[in-house]
Amino acid sequence: MTFRSVRSRAAAFARRALPALAVMLFAALPLLAQDGSEGAAPAAAEDTSLSLWNLIVLSGFIGWVIIFLSIVTLAVIIENYVTLAREKLAPPEIVDEIQSLFEEGQFQEAMELCENEPSFFTKVCAAGISKIGQPFEVIQTALQEMGSEESIRLNQKIGWISVLAAVSPMLGLFGTVQGMIASFHVIANTANPTPAQLASGIYVALLTTFEGLMVAIPATAAFAYLRNRLVRNIIEVGAIVEDLFERFRPTNNQ
Repeated sequence: MTFRSVRSRAAAFARRALPALAVMLFAALPLLAQDGSEGAAPAAAEDTSLSLWNLIVLSGFIGWVIIFLSIVTLAVIIENYVTLAREKLAPPEIVDEIQSLFEEGQFQEAMELCENEPSFFTKVCAAGISKIGQPFEVIQTALQEMGSEESIRLNQKIGWISVLAAVSPMLGLFGTVQGMIASFHVIANTANPTPAQLASGIYVALLTTFEGLMVAIPATAAFAYLRNRLVRNIIEVGAIVEDLFERFRPTNNQ
């Protein structure tokens, strides 16, 4: 009970994250322009150390957005890692109990168990149990359709990681372009700009690209790992379901 409530809250939080970030960005565009043209050089001059905290501070508002995005990405990765584990898609104790009920021919009790313990395995089983008494082809079709539907739903959950991995470097590039604009603004409005004046805006802005890549690279790797893990788990659970309903397949002798 508690686990499912935490999972739903984490998913809801992730769904709200991207729209909230967009609103924050567009609301702060005037401030970004002002900070990029006036505050980049002084900020770089105040502290030239390369500590992580100073890098975050120097990257400005976009940098803080990327940091927030990294927290959201980490939360989504952890949530998917936990909820898409083999033990969550097909709890071993539920699998054993349903197999025992099938052996005893208590299909109604198995149906009630599936409805009370929702998971990938029980949802697919429930679709097949509801067709017991009909031709095996009908049962098989019901299993395949429910399996495909649940697989799509689970893949959509992982898809959020891919979106976050794509948005992070784009935000970083946005900050870099803003810094380039600030540097060219210095060239256009200063008679003899010094190299330090030109480099400071680019230096600070490149930090956002660096931060964006720091989020995107591990997020992309996590997406690939979780996607492959999910495919493997779905195939394993599908094999259990297929073996469970194989008893309803008509034999050639009959």
